[in-house]
Amino acid sequence: MRLRGLLLLALLPFAGCGFGAGDETGDVTLTVTRDFGNSVLHEGAEDEKTAVKDGDTVMRILQRSYDVETRYGGNFVQAIDGVAGGHENGRKADWFYYVNGIEAEVGAAERKVEGNDRVWWDYHDWTGAMRVPAVVGSFPEPFLHGIDGKRLPVRVECADARGPACRQVGDRLAAFEIPAARGGLQTARAPETLRVLVGPWSALRLDPAANALEHGPRASGVYARMAPDGRTIAVLGPDGRVTTTLGAGSGLVAATKRPDDRPLWIVTGTDAAGVASAARAFEEGTLAHRLALAVSRDLPVALPSGR
Repeated sequence: MRLRGLLLLALLPFAGCGFGAGDETGDVTLTVTRDFGNSVLHEGAEDEKTAVKDGDTVMRILQRSYDVETRYGGNFVQAIDGVAGGHENGRKADWFYYVNGIEAEVGAAERKVEGNDRVWWDYHDWTGAMRVPAVVGSFPEPFLHGIDGKRLPVRVECADARGPACRQVGDRLAAFEIPAARGGLQTARAPETLRVLVGPWSALRLDPAANALEHGPRASGVYARMAPDGRTIAVLGPDGRVTTTLGAGSGLVAATKRPDDRPLWIVTGTDAAGVASAARAFEEGTLAHRLALAVSRDLPVALPSGR
């Protein structure tokens, strides 16, 4: 096992290995990390992609290049290259996976992959939150290729639809040729739309789905807690306890998801400067391998902290 910097893993399609021989449907990017994305587990070449065949599953993709131990009839992962779920430093830890930034609700042997999917495995402590239903670390997904192979409409909803932060978020999506409607907060509702909320927390907190960020990771899956008055952001550790508090000029880029709903992305801050800082962080390189990201005067603050 080797732990090192950046991972985008190449997997070569195996012939005659018992994984099936369907037609190729495109490429998939596989990322395997631990400790909330802070360390990367990697034994292969970097910056390459994997050809995916029709009928491939997340488990099959993983097994092609890693030594994988399974449980519950082979449907769930117990260990990858010897890193096993159970307890670490006296806390519960396990493997979790995300497809296009969304935590899967089924075992890896059941979850099929599509060409262009981004699959991310992370081994982490789940004391503070058993589930993290949506993450930002696979940006530009799920906006670029969607969910289950279906690209969805995108809408950027802003406290100030003509302001620079709103424009910057829209421009970052446009750079990937992602068309996004733009408008005010809660001015339109469509269940099959991916929404990005942009603005100070005092304005965004009125959205029922976004308001979960005031209640900690067990409610939102985000290891930060916004103050109801919008003036501070509590940065939380893996156990969900406050490690530090950010004030003026601080921002947050996060994703959350309610059951049976689409993920909601939030670009917010304690004030105009914080929102601007969060909007600048809304880009692929800064968000890579992050569950969520706080920023303080343009400096990244890892979430959860302390790992």
